[in-house]
Amino acid sequence: MSEALRILGTTFGAYLVGSIPFAVIVVRLFWKQDIRDFGSGNTGATNVLRVFGAVPGLSVYALDALKGAAGVWLGILLVPEAWGATGRDWFIVLGAAAAIAGHTLSPFLGFRGGKGVATASGAIMVAAPRVALVMVALFVVIVAIWKYVSLGSIVIAVAFPVVCLVAYPGRYALAVFAVLVAAYVIWKHRTNIGRIRRGEEHRISFKRRMWDEMRPDSKTEGREER
Repeated sequence: MSEALRILGTTFGAYLVGSIPFAVIVVRLFWKQDIRDFGSGNTGATNVLRVFGAVPGLSVYALDALKGAAGVWLGILLVPEAWGATGRDWFIVLGAAAAIAGHTLSPFLGFRGGKGVATASGAIMVAAPRVALVMVALFVVIVAIWKYVSLGSIVIAVAFPVVCLVAYPGRYALAVFAVLVAAYVIWKHRTNIGRIRRGEEHRISFKRRMWDEMRPDSKTEGREER
C-alpha cells in the first residue's frame, strides 16, 4: 500500500468511525426519542447523562471514547514502517484528529455533533496514557468540587499541552496535537464559558434525570446550536 493510500485510509477511516452518533443511536434505541430535542440539544455523553441518567450517559461516553481510541489504533496499523517513531506519532495524531472531527462534524447529523471531549479522551488514553491519568484525575476533582462537566473539560483542555510536554518531551507531534485539541475544545465550549460566568450553567447530577420530569413529547426550547 502506498504512503498516500495509508494517509487517506487513516484520515477517512478514523473520520467515519468518529462520525457514528452513539448518543442519537442509544437514545432512539431505548427511548424512541431524539437527544437533540432535549437538554442542551448536544449529541454528547453529558447531555445524555443529564436527561436520561448515569447508565446511558456513561455508556455513550465509553462508546465515544472508543471512537478516539479506534482512530489512534488505525493510525498505528497503517503507518509505514520506514517512517519510524516520529512518523508513527504523526499517524497517531492524524487518526485521533480525524476521529474527533468525525464526532464534532458528523455527516449523519448534518455536519454537527458533540464537543469532542469524550472522543479526545479515548484517543489520549491510547496515544499518551501517562497524560490520560493526569487528565482523568484533574477532571474528576474539578467536577466533584464544582459539579460542572464543562468546567472540567475546559480545565483539562488548558492543562493538556503542558502535561503532554512534561510527560513526553521531544514528541512534537503529540505537542502539536495537544495545542490544537485544547484550542478546539475551548472554542466548542465558548457558550458554556459565558454561562459559567453568568452563573447559568447546569450542574451535573447522577441522581436526577430530566426525563423523569418531562412528558415524552416535551421539547426544550432555546437549545444550543451545535
